[in-house]
Amino acid sequence: MKRCVFHILVAVALAFLFLAPLFLPPYYLGLLILALIYGIFAMSLDILTGYTGLPSLGHATFFGVSAYAVGILNVKVFQNFELELAVGLSITIIIAAVFGLLTVRSRGIYFLMITLALSMVLWGLASNWGALTGGHDGLPGVSRPRLTLISWDLGLTDNYYYFVLFFFMVAVILMYLIVRSPFGVALRGIRESETRMSVLGYNVWLYKYLSFIITGLFAGLAGILFTYYNGFVHPSVLHIENSAKVLIMFILGGPGTLLGPLAGAGVIVFVENLISAHIERWQVFLGAIYVLVVICAPRGIYGPMKQLIRRG
Repeated sequence: MKRCVFHILVAVALAFLFLAPLFLPPYYLGLLILALIYGIFAMSLDILTGYTGLPSLGHATFFGVSAYAVGILNVKVFQNFELELAVGLSITIIIAAVFGLLTVRSRGIYFLMITLALSMVLWGLASNWGALTGGHDGLPGVSRPRLTLISWDLGLTDNYYYFVLFFFMVAVILMYLIVRSPFGVALRGIRESETRMSVLGYNVWLYKYLSFIITGLFAGLAGILFTYYNGFVHPSVLHIENSAKVLIMFILGGPGTLLGPLAGAGVIVFVENLISAHIERWQVFLGAIYVLVVICAPRGIYGPMKQLIRRG
């Protein structure tokens, strides 16, 4: 019965996602695009923090690095989607590999502060290197991809929505397979007790390092989709505010659940955009929601949702 209810809800969710452009106005469809992009971003953080137990305040590093890589290629070199995607993800993996060597051996508050410091270094670089990044003014004029195999005009919101949905589905499937694999089980074991996993013969540092790189890859994908959607790159994508935003999505949805951060991303995106249009100090309202969830549902909103499914 429980599995049947779960499958019905999944089918309804998929039907909604695939049919959304048929009944949603362009504004709300744009919000749904942002929710899917930030959903990838938040789920990538869940692999690092929720499954591996490494809380990060610099997750915007990967989001912003890939965004700038694609933006600079698109505006200053030439436009080629396949090349931009490959270069954006490759640079993100390289940055994650290098930063991982500097951070993974630390833990707790030290890991938190090192990731924050590295992210702010890149933010300062993007803000002051005006010749390459546009500095504080940002880098405008990023055009959406031109697909050679499919004659789609991605300038249209409906078409770009399906473009994002494709990458979203691929990312969700891959992340689900990762957390359900023996590798994902090992990550959860490391989160619970590094000492125990070391005694069992696991190379704890290597697992944490690979988790750091994997989470950077998916965050980089989110940054690329975000850049194409906005047509603009600004140093704020590397700022602590962006890292804190995705961290709130992760906590609000539910740590270590994968789908929880996706729900948290949807809530934050819609609340931020809808309430800010009517309330000047909308951050207070958002903070109140966050506090209520933490008090009433410490495991995030995914916990109560799962209980409702079980009661079916």
